[in-house]
Amino acid sequence: MAVFFKGDKVEVCSKEEGFLGSYYEAKVISSLNNSTRYKVQYKNLVEEEDQTQPLVEIVSADEVRPMPPSVIVKRSGGVFSYLEKVDAFDNDGWWAGRVTGKRGLKYYVYFETTGDELAYDASRLRNHVEWRDHHWVSFKKRF
Repeated sequence: MAVFFKGDKVEVCSKEEGFLGSYYEAKVISSLNNSTRYKVQYKNLVEEEDQTQPLVEIVSADEVRPMPPSVIVKRSGGVFSYLEKVDAFDNDGWWAGRVTGKRGLKYYVYFETTGDELAYDASRLRNHVEWRDHHWVSFKKRF
């Protein structure tokens, strides 16, 4: 498991029903309990009571990963292949899905966790990567 420090930019994986597997950009405010938990402030999520304030939460270390390097996740030309695994930016976070088609400038992405198929501009898609054993694993291959 990676160790993060105050100010580090990270992504936090949601384990809540309906949001399972989605990632949200955040900044580490502090490390707690020997880095087994982190206090984070989200970039795009806000407090329920005061929606002008960024949401701050304490999360388990296994829910936190570094921000993926843009060189890995950005796609030059924005071209994605049929059944390629991608992340789509929606509802303030990144959601993993598979490209199921393209019409005009829109890519259709199917999400197994919800059963939804939605259309996105290429600018809202990125290569799907996973953080495993302290390095990034890319999923550019089709299945």
